[in-house]
Amino acid sequence: MSAVGAVETAREERGGRVSLALSDSWTMTRRELAHWARQPVQVAVGLVFPVMILLMFGYLIGGGREVEGKYIDYLVPGTLALTMAFGLESTMIAVTQDLNKGVIDRFRSMPMANGAVLVGRSVADMLQSAVGLAVMTGVGYAIGWRAHASAGEFLAALGLLMLFRFAMLWIGIQLALVAGKPEMVQAVQILVWPVGFLSNAIATPESMPDWLGTVVEWNPMSRTATAVRELFGGHGAGAGHPWAAVIWPLALLAVFFPLALRRFGALSK
Repeated sequence: MSAVGAVETAREERGGRVSLALSDSWTMTRRELAHWARQPVQVAVGLVFPVMILLMFGYLIGGGREVEGKYIDYLVPGTLALTMAFGLESTMIAVTQDLNKGVIDRFRSMPMANGAVLVGRSVADMLQSAVGLAVMTGVGYAIGWRAHASAGEFLAALGLLMLFRFAMLWIGIQLALVAGKPEMVQAVQILVWPVGFLSNAIATPESMPDWLGTVVEWNPMSRTATAVRELFGGHGAGAGHPWAAVIWPLALLAVFFPLALRRFGALSK
């Protein structure tokens, strides 16, 4: 048995596998959070960009065709869903940089739970996404949007948004591990734009050609945006959408979460 294996066995004897995995993941999360203080400009840009999207479509481009009521009531929930798909490239690039600099190899040589590095990075990303949601919600209120929902419905809407982000995040991590290099990630992350804008986040499917509207309605982001509008008491929601907004992200996680962990585990082989 190797020295690392002996240390890992001793750790498992002192505590369960789950508690050790949680401890290792939290250590990696704190590592990622420490990077925020050293990269304030990058964090600020990540927060400002979705605000610019909201203001641009709300005041410069948005027309709100086929939208009943105020367009802002339709736009803000959709933009919140859109925000959950953007910003993935920062996490994806960070994963590939760790791969190319040998950082992950060094972590894997330590008595650490498999996948703790990825879980820690995902938790840090989710914390940043929560901050982004808070900022976007505040901007929405500042420009006249209001959520006509109970506290429970409001929290449920935020929960659906975070669940969608978590699913998109693990898709991004898997793609980053496959790409392997930061320059490849920059090409892959371009695919986020069609997924984001080929949805009902900005415009209604009714305002599009029939074939395109059908595609848009099947987009997982459209399901999340519609469910969030319904929970916020807005427009464009239909029966059953909250369940679809839960099933889609869980299905994506069921595929990409184990794929990412398996890919990460195979790196040292």
